[in-house]
Amino acid sequence: MYSRILTSALFAGAAAGLIAALLQLIFVQPVLLHAELYETGELVHFGGTHVSAHPELPGFDLMRDGLSIVFTMLTYTGYTLVMVALMSLAEGRGAVINARTGLIWGIAGFIAFHLAPGFTLAPEVPGVAAADVADRQVWWTVTVATAGVAMWLIAFGGNKVSYLIAVALLMAPHLIGAPEPDSFSGPVPTEIGALFAARAFGVGLAAWALVGTFAGYFWQAEGERAEASA
Repeated sequence: MYSRILTSALFAGAAAGLIAALLQLIFVQPVLLHAELYETGELVHFGGTHVSAHPELPGFDLMRDGLSIVFTMLTYTGYTLVMVALMSLAEGRGAVINARTGLIWGIAGFIAFHLAPGFTLAPEVPGVAAADVADRQVWWTVTVATAGVAMWLIAFGGNKVSYLIAVALLMAPHLIGAPEPDSFSGPVPTEIGALFAARAFGVGLAAWALVGTFAGYFWQAEGERAEASA
């Protein structure tokens, strides 16, 4: 069982992480590099001055971008390891795990790790005002944990009480509120911040859909191989 979990997670996480890293390099990183030009003062925007929306950005950097790809693959492998372990528990409860159902697992992971915390604490570009990072990390962790439990209750609770608890868990962190800065300020145009948030969510959804699909596929394939060799 442990070998099946580890093998499925490594293959699925590495594949999904590689694709996610490439999507980030293509769609997310240019927005971050653009924002950094305002953070460093190379570009200045005060609302009344016309500034090009298409500045010249740094090209591919082997060291920086190569490490980014490696770390993204490692991160998503860790996520996949948790997901595959939960899939094994769900299969023990009678759930069918394959690529198709894995896609649903991936969407649930996106909701827990991206959409739920991002609903109140949106993805941020460099240079924007933000509350203390430790306070935001605590709130993010609690929100992800409660959303993850809520997803499990929705999937496997099977009764109205479970669904009500899930709704309460999803709402509670946002009713309490995320840590906010004392004042709003920053040199980065709001259009860049909005584009970054949109692309972060889009790439996150694609990445988690791949994680779930690959995890379900490899979990099923490893199970069939184990049965064939038994």
